[in-house]
Amino acid sequence: MNDEQIIEPIAQNEKKPSGLMSLLKEVLIFAVIAFCIILPFRAFVAEPYIVSGASMDPTFATGHYLIVDKISHELGAQLQRNSVVIFQFPKSANIPSEDGKNLIKRVIGLPGDTVIETGNTVTIKNASNPDGFVLDQSYVTHPLPGSFAITLKPGEYFVMGDNRAESFDSRSWGVLPSSDVIGRPILRLWPLSEIGVLPGQDNTK
Repeated sequence: MNDEQIIEPIAQNEKKPSGLMSLLKEVLIFAVIAFCIILPFRAFVAEPYIVSGASMDPTFATGHYLIVDKISHELGAQLQRNSVVIFQFPKSANIPSEDGKNLIKRVIGLPGDTVIETGNTVTIKNASNPDGFVLDQSYVTHPLPGSFAITLKPGEYFVMGDNRAESFDSRSWGVLPSSDVIGRPILRLWPLSEIGVLPGQDNTK
């Protein structure tokens, strides 16, 4: 017995859909599927961002194209010290001209930390390190001496740019609430010479 599939020809009296109508239908179906998949994906899972400005120089520069993981933070993942984070400018800072802006900085202080800067040295004190330890800041190539001390409450982070001399960060506007965190970059897709996973992440103590 022949098992070959038979394709029946279209009967002469059947109406063939026009090529243009068929194409439009396919485009519409594709657009609906893309809208239903891509929009939620960007809203809740990952989203592309383009860096603008010199505050994270030399780690990131204007034009760098990043894919940011949003879902990990939404699912309760805690930020790590020295990791890079994307966030919405905190409304709690009460600077209306900055509202709605998205920034990229590095996490320096975690909830419960006391962050102390003396000159170009940053010291972290917390329950695990009551005597404090000096933060490794080998990624900083443009330092700016300072002097301050701040203790972070639960749900608060202290963030700074790698280019300390050009960064508008927690030293100027205060703490970053966890609720304003968008996520962390998981891919750098541009420039081609710097493509990589978890760009800028430095999870040293």
